[in-house]
This record gives sequence, structure tokens and C-alpha cells, in this order.
Amino acid sequence: MGAIPEADPDEVMETKPFKFVTGYDARFPQQNQTKHCWQNYVDYYKCTTAKGEDFRPCKQFYHSFRSLCPKAWTDRWDGQREAGNFPAHLDK
Repeated sequence: MGAIPEADPDEVMETKPFKFVTGYDARFPQQNQTKHCWQNYVDYYKCTTAKGEDFRPCKQFYHSFRSLCPKAWTDRWDGQREAGNFPAHLDK
């Protein structure tokens, strides 16, 4: 393998500003799952409000948020729902 050639000091280098892009990276599926945690929590309670707790498809949302969300978050959100000041509308 050849050596990397030295840069020519007289050569004009075109530079473009680097744009840092964030988003989903399949290599790290458990990183930054906050949005998924929140959405599954909200979807579970919307589903149970619309279809009832025994509606089997709702359970997928339940299992998802239980595996993604820290218990302290769901405990806080449960308290907010019970107090009537949860920041999302959970009715139909």
C-alpha cells in the first residue's frame, strides 16, 4: 500500500462547512429512545381509551413503553394523567 501523498501548499482547497446530522442509527438501537418511549406511552392510553384495556393490539404499545421508558418517567406521567394535567390528549 502506497504512502499518502503530501498536500501541495499551492493547491487551492475547496472546503464546505460540515453539517452535523443526527437521527436513527441502526448500530445503536437502544440509544435516544425518548421519542419512542413517549409515543408508545401515549398510544397505549389512547388505544385503551378507544378500545378498552382488553383489546389485544393495545398491549403491544404497553410492552414497548415498559421496555423503553424509565419507571420514574411513567410514574410521573401516571400521576399527571390522574391529576388531569398530562400534556397530551388521550381521548379519541
